Order: sequence, then structure tokens, then C-alpha cells
Amino acid sequence: MLTNRQLFLHHNAQTSDSPLLLEFKRASGVWIYDINEKPYMDLIAGIGVSNLGHCHPNVVNAVKNQAETYMHLMVYGEYIQNPQVQLATLLTAQLPSNLDSCYFVNSGAEAVEGAMKLAKRVTGRKEIISCKNAYHGSTQGALSLMSTDYFKTNFNPLLPNINHITFNDFNDLDKITEETAAVFIEPVQGEAGIRPAKQDYLVALRKKCNETGTLLVFDEIQTGYGRTGHLFCFQKYNVIPDILLLAKGIGGGMPIGAFISSKTNMDTFTSNPILGHITTFGGHPVSCAAGLATLKTLLSEQIVDTVEEKGALFESLLKHPNIISFRRSGLMMAIEFNDFKTNKRIIDLCIEDGVITDWFLHCDNSLRIAPPLIITEEEIKYACNIILKHIDSIN
Repeated sequence: MLTNRQLFLHHNAQTSDSPLLLEFKRASGVWIYDINEKPYMDLIAGIGVSNLGHCHPNVVNAVKNQAETYMHLMVYGEYIQNPQVQLATLLTAQLPSNLDSCYFVNSGAEAVEGAMKLAKRVTGRKEIISCKNAYHGSTQGALSLMSTDYFKTNFNPLLPNINHITFNDFNDLDKITEETAAVFIEPVQGEAGIRPAKQDYLVALRKKCNETGTLLVFDEIQTGYGRTGHLFCFQKYNVIPDILLLAKGIGGGMPIGAFISSKTNMDTFTSNPILGHITTFGGHPVSCAAGLATLKTLLSEQIVDTVEEKGALFESLLKHPNIISFRRSGLMMAIEFNDFKTNKRIIDLCIEDGVITDWFLHCDNSLRIAPPLIITEEEIKYACNIILKHIDSIN
């Protein structure tokens, strides 16, 4: 009989020629346990997903209760479904008045795709601008926003009328014109290796978009739901977007994304043509129930208030002469080394030692740290000791 490993390699589509091939049986909090009960600390929260940790009881109970009540009923937008209504109501209550209408989808990439369509529909324009070294997803529209040819060339032709500006470069703002439908930007570039936007840059970007009638889209798929020490990163900058993108951490481990804008903007999808954007499983009631439990927990337990202190503790502990730089925004962190070979060796050793970390798509010489927001001081110290031990070991 074939093992799960063999079946995985035979029947599950692969995304690289060297998958980690770790096989897990259960997870709780910041820990994942393999089939031999070896614990692994998930120091990347499933790549920004498990902000409340794995299997948070509030989320698990919400999923169970909703699954027993009803699951899929109809394509998104036709029926009044309580989990969708409750989540949209609580979510928009945390947002400025111009972000009062949610469109729930299944993932971050879908949120990007919907926002691209919305921007074109609202403005009647064709050009979309994104930043170099950004990552907005792998579907064809989202991939078109990426600047790196390596990831795009073999999938050409992609969408036309996509242009790029340099992140934090004031001079490039002149590329935004009255022909530009939208600018997509991460307030902290994630896959570029944790690069926070400058305060005055985002202010200038907002001003330029106002002047040209361009919609400003904040991709907070990684930064949202407390990751940077605010519920939403735009609150840290006090710069309000026209469209907000969320996914990853908002479902507590269940698949869900959202693009959020004004009701006026969203209503453009209702006519000319009717059903301007549709999704079968978007806003799935079980995912929305999980999302509602996640948001309620974040708000009631003041978890976001602990993020900056925890991030600062990581930064204070991770000191080593082999570390070139340490970049951070809340609990989004990057440790930069001389090269990918060094970084990959440290990552592999950490995983062998039961601490899961990773590298970045556009910055492969930097090690990713983005743990569940519930991580404790003791767990932070434990993780840092493991990382430092293996930095030492490669001298």
C-alpha cells in the first residue's frame, strides 16, 4: 500500500520540485504536530493566515455550529445569509464611512481580481498601476500586477495596460495620471521582504490619486487583522484607501477574502451588465461564521494591542553579527542574511529543530517571521533561541 507521502507526490499537483513533505496530524495554538507527535512551532502562521493560532476554540465552535445550521445555499448576493450579514456589519463598523460595503470572495487573489474590475467599472479607465516587487496573487489578473518577469513570462500574454512604480519613490508618482483607474499598493510590502511604506509617501500617493481621480487600493491581505499592530495597517498611517483588500487572517483558518469599498462604488456591479461580478462560493456561510468569530475575538481580547510589544521583543532578542538587517512592522518581520544559500540553510535547520519559517518570493536572502498574534513571551524566547543557535552553526 502506498504511503500518504507517495500518494501526495503522485496525485496532488506540486508547486515546486522540492516540497517540504512534512506530514501533520493536528494543530493547536502556535504548534503543529506531525504523525509522530513531534511539535513544530508555526512561526509563519500558515503564511499570515492563523492570526489567532490554529484551531482557536471560538473559531472551531463557530464552524461547527454553522455547519450544523446550513452551508452553501446559493451564489453570493442572492440570499440574506446571517453569517455574511453579521460579518459585514461588524467589519464595516471598524472602518471609515467610505468603506461600508463588503464583497466576500474565497481568497486574496480573488479580492484583487474583483477590485481590478471594480476600479475599471467605477472610473471607466483602463490603466492600473502597481508597485515593483509587489505580490498580489497568482491568478492571471493578479499576476499581471507583478513586475518580475521571471514569474510572468511563461504565462504571457497577461493583462494589458498595467504599469509599475517604485515603492516609496516620490518621483514615480507622476506616472499616475487621469488615465489611471487605480493604484494597487501594499502598505507594507510582504514578499519584498517586509518593506514598510514611508508615512509621507502614502500621504503624497493619496493626494496624487485625489488629484487625478484615481482609486487608491490598499492590499492588506497580509497586513490586515492586527498583523502590524493596528487592526488595519492604513490606520497606522491615517491614510484611507478607496478600496481595501483582505484575506488570509480574516477567516481564522477558513478560506475567505473580501474587497471593500463604498456602497456607491459597489452598486456599479448591479447593472450594465447585471451580475457584474459573481462568485459561487464567495462568502460561504461557514467561512463567514469563522470570520465573525475571529474578528469578535480580536476585538474582545485586545489581542492587537499586544502585537507591537511582541514584535519589539523579537527584535531585541534577534541580534547576531551574521544578521545584515532586521525589518519589522508589528509581527511582520524579516531577517536578512548575505545570500539565499545561507538563509535557506538556516531555515532548513530551524525546521529540523521544530521551528517553521520561510523565505520571501522577491527577497530570498531574508528569513520570514510572522507568528500567530497569540504567541507568548516564552514562545518568542524559545523561537529566537532556536534561530540564533542555527545562525551560529553556519559560521
